[in-house]
Amino acid sequence: AVDLHARTRQFEVSDLRSKQGKLRKRIYQTKAARMAPLKVAVIGQSAFGAEVLKELLRRGYEVVGAFTVPDNKGRADLLAVEAEKAGVRVFKFPKWQVKGEPIPEVLAEYKSVGAEVNVLAFVTQFIPMAVCDAAPKGSICYHPSILPRHRGASAINWTLMEGDAKGGFTIFWPDDGLDTGPILLTRETDILPDDTLNGLYKRFMFPEGIKAMGEAVAMIEQGTAPKIVQPTEGATYDKLWKKKELAEIGWDRPGQVLHNFVRGNDKVPGAWATLDGERVTLYGSSFLGAEPGPAGGDERSAAGAGGSTTVCRLGAHADGALFKGNDGTWILIRQFKLQDGRLIAANTFAQRNEQGDAVELSAAEKEVEAKIKKVWQGILGTDDIRETTDFFAGGAGSMDVVRLTDSVKQVAPGVELKAEQVYAATRYCDFVALCVRCLRGESGPSLKVHYVELAAANGTTVRMPHQLFIDGAFVDAAGGQTRQTVNPTTEETICDVAQAGVADVEAAVASAQRAFEGAEWGEMNARDRGRLLWRLADLMEEHKEELATIEALDSGGVYTLCLKTHVGFSIDTFRYYAGWCDKYGGQTIPINNSRPSRNLCLTKREPIGVCGLIVPWNYPLMMAAWKLGPALAAGNTVVLKPANVTPLTALKLAELAALAGFPKGVVNVLPGSGAVVGDALARHAAVRKIGFTGSTGVGQTIMAACAQSNLKKVSLELGGKSPLIIFADCDLDRAVRQACGSAFFNKGENCIAAGRVFVERAIHDEFLRRVVAETNKMVVGDPLDRQTDHGPQNHRAHLDKLLAYVQRGVDEGARLVLGGRRVEGRKGLFFQPAIFTDVTDGMFVAREESFGPILIILPFDDGAVDDVIRRANGSEFALAAGVFTRDINKAMRVSDKVHAGTCFINTYNKTDCAAPFGGFKQSGFGKDLGVDALHEYTVSKTITIEYQ
Repeated sequence: AVDLHARTRQFEVSDLRSKQGKLRKRIYQTKAARMAPLKVAVIGQSAFGAEVLKELLRRGYEVVGAFTVPDNKGRADLLAVEAEKAGVRVFKFPKWQVKGEPIPEVLAEYKSVGAEVNVLAFVTQFIPMAVCDAAPKGSICYHPSILPRHRGASAINWTLMEGDAKGGFTIFWPDDGLDTGPILLTRETDILPDDTLNGLYKRFMFPEGIKAMGEAVAMIEQGTAPKIVQPTEGATYDKLWKKKELAEIGWDRPGQVLHNFVRGNDKVPGAWATLDGERVTLYGSSFLGAEPGPAGGDERSAAGAGGSTTVCRLGAHADGALFKGNDGTWILIRQFKLQDGRLIAANTFAQRNEQGDAVELSAAEKEVEAKIKKVWQGILGTDDIRETTDFFAGGAGSMDVVRLTDSVKQVAPGVELKAEQVYAATRYCDFVALCVRCLRGESGPSLKVHYVELAAANGTTVRMPHQLFIDGAFVDAAGGQTRQTVNPTTEETICDVAQAGVADVEAAVASAQRAFEGAEWGEMNARDRGRLLWRLADLMEEHKEELATIEALDSGGVYTLCLKTHVGFSIDTFRYYAGWCDKYGGQTIPINNSRPSRNLCLTKREPIGVCGLIVPWNYPLMMAAWKLGPALAAGNTVVLKPANVTPLTALKLAELAALAGFPKGVVNVLPGSGAVVGDALARHAAVRKIGFTGSTGVGQTIMAACAQSNLKKVSLELGGKSPLIIFADCDLDRAVRQACGSAFFNKGENCIAAGRVFVERAIHDEFLRRVVAETNKMVVGDPLDRQTDHGPQNHRAHLDKLLAYVQRGVDEGARLVLGGRRVEGRKGLFFQPAIFTDVTDGMFVAREESFGPILIILPFDDGAVDDVIRRANGSEFALAAGVFTRDINKAMRVSDKVHAGTCFINTYNKTDCAAPFGGFKQSGFGKDLGVDALHEYTVSKTITIEYQ
């Protein structure tokens, strides 16, 4: 049943128009009397024509004929395909007129359908006025400009090339002039700084044009369609802009004019120039203005129209190649199309002739290759497909790209290619390699990574990226700075890691912003985001030994703990949020109706945008996963800043994210100092969210910067001085083991470490004896040795801080029972786990976090439950707490009253990716993990609808 303009009585109209002669029925509604739907002829072609036809059918009109172009190489136009699916008669006329006169047979066939209205949707043929005038209610035509400006067939090109501030389209009543007929309606939009011909069409002209064509027919049916005479003022007749030779760039122009010219030809016909003797087509332009940072890179001369030349810089900008205008301003070009049809990143032009890694096919893959060859044979119309056969040189066009990707998807399940991947692999051998890599779980062409390779003591060979990761590529820092990252076990340098500066932050944020606004990520289905996250988790699983080894080398974490917790928990986190992608959303809300109308109110959870994620050095990989998981699941893009002393697993994670198929710009990783990179992210106007884990002092600085910049959303997981209360009625053996873990887990470099262990006096001495005995069993040593319990502290400054912390505790009168000194007789940043007792609440060690393996024991009076809760709450931190007792009433009383974001009962350190994690007071606000973390990376939008 089709609801046609709220008509109320139903009747059936037999539709005998089916090509197969089958009887089809449609049910229409009318207000009071039998009323036939408006009869419409659709004249045009391509996806636009097809979508207009579908829109008219959706609105209930009777499409009596679809008039389009003849088949091309045996393939019907999309309008013909959709019309046949809908049972609409299809006509394919090579031409409508000869020497300005309509062809009688064609005119007669057209008139036979009895159309009341002609809808001309993307027409490339000359339609005689005899046809336009034959429809009783007239003919309407779509034109992609705001008439009378830019009359002619290349209106969008000229809109951009001439730098118009606004663009749009017009639906008009055709007359015998060139786009001069009366106007029915117009729609306009602002031209965005980086709009291209292709982008503007997809963003506005195509979707809004389809809707407007439907609205125009409705106005005709209702008798409300105006005929506004076009003004003569401002009218322009622009040259047809289809030939490639017209699009050669003249470099003797200002940068803004060059930018407009390039984007006005992107993608057709394609602005081009000559670089290194090769004709190169330029895509993806941005106007940068003045000198874009320090000079550098590989400078070359680019030649253009009229003998003009300019400077081209390769490698000077992370996003592409730079070209200079004659006014000293610069444009950035992201992609080059080479003469052989390949589409490459502009920055890789110098390496364009390098051979990619050969792909050796297995027997099963050879079977897939045979099926792919048949697809190519069918599209190109030849059996002669060779290794070097080029898809486009062989006769394929842009429409064939969709056919190729769809056909390959059918014959090779699991190979889901994007159009840009086809343009980057136009030779048959390259395309087959691309498909095989997809089947193997790789992301198209190999990611270029300069590794530091190291054979570790545990027998694992690790390959570590050491550059910044921006816009899907590993690159050096713009300023060339590096920093040595040190193995805390040996105090020797692992490698030099690039150090990001402000320019790199700008590049990474710009990349993330483009990815967020771009169609590939911004319009990706939630379930597809989930598949990417799951694929990333699978790749981490495949590389878990390598990741754990890198983590042990870089942070000093014990390998076995890294394998289970640092890496294992990270994998679980990505899988957890992969599952949430298509299940997290808003709600419907009952609100009062605006009578006599009714209302529907609903909410949507939408991604925030670019998120800056700043993570600490104690769990480098896991903290990144805790923030990346929900941020990406919600649809955001991210710039991750790992701790300056532990950047290596974050860079390895970036590599795996690229291999998993995340679009470029979605994940960016910037090693560097907090004072530079962290501050720049917190103050950047395009960053809409900061997720930070670290010290309270730095958290306060970040919060101030977020407020002073653009009032960005922020979540802070900060310091802690977590109380653990052990009552005399506990399971003492369990309490002792758990208390040691609460203080010494991960070398005490643990945000929820029990910084104060309150022990009831009745068991204090026995508890102390057992804790000392348990601690003495711990093996302090090489973290790659599977017998080791306790590795080195993370870095030298931290070790020095722990030694000073212990000394201050001794100076204030606390009794140091065990450890607290640097391990002697060996290299490395090893610290003996320490135990203090006889500590009072006012001492420094009872108030301040050590962030190291130091157990602070504070006795409390027997039975003094309320007093020990008061003492536990006598801190400005409120991250975690714990209680050990066999009395469930006592345990619940403590958990109710204690100030903590997490409270453990008869356990400690038991976190899970499904359980929200975070504190309050000076431990920060906001949550990691669980569904709560998704709230941190989304905004809620309320939508209220009124209907009858």
